Amino acid sequence: MSTSTNIKFSDASMAEIQKIISRYPEGKHKSALIPILHIAQAEFDGWLSAETMDLVAATLKIQPVEVYEVASFYSMFHLAPVGNCVFDVCRTSSCWARGADDIIAHIGKKLGIKPGETTSDGMFTLKAVECLGSCGSAPMLQCGASYHENLTPEKVDALIESYRAAGKRRSYTDRDYKNTL
Repeated sequence: MSTSTNIKFSDASMAEIQKIISRYPEGKHKSALIPILHIAQAEFDGWLSAETMDLVAATLKIQPVEVYEVASFYSMFHLAPVGNCVFDVCRTSSCWARGADDIIAHIGKKLGIKPGETTSDGMFTLKAVECLGSCGSAPMLQCGASYHENLTPEKVDALIESYRAAGKRRSYTDRDYKNTL
């Protein structure tokens, strides 16, 4: 396993990482991988480069491929640069039946992008993803740690304006942002 990297975690992130690792018995630190990937993604511009994933592997003393496997499996991890606000729109059965395709099309038209693309100002990325576990409140999308449910085009428009006005990157570690819509 290579441990050479030109990047490192901030002191605050490293303290949080050590706290997470300490939750697990010796030899089971790989169990901390997902929360540490969230921290890494939040710290390094909202996505996981190979260098960032190598840093996570070195921190956990696991093989880089073990990190790559997990990061490439979950839609919440981004392996290429994304906008400050990633709209993960659920398109699985319940959301599809209640209009997810219309919501995706509306967001795309409003922002001038297709799923998988980012706006030219770098503010928004649109993704169509599999089940986010909010079937009873479909259609829905996730942006960072916030779920937005029972979506309508009007709610989506208000959501876009709210995120645009806030102007900051949203991550899965944001716990201070309250869904006000």
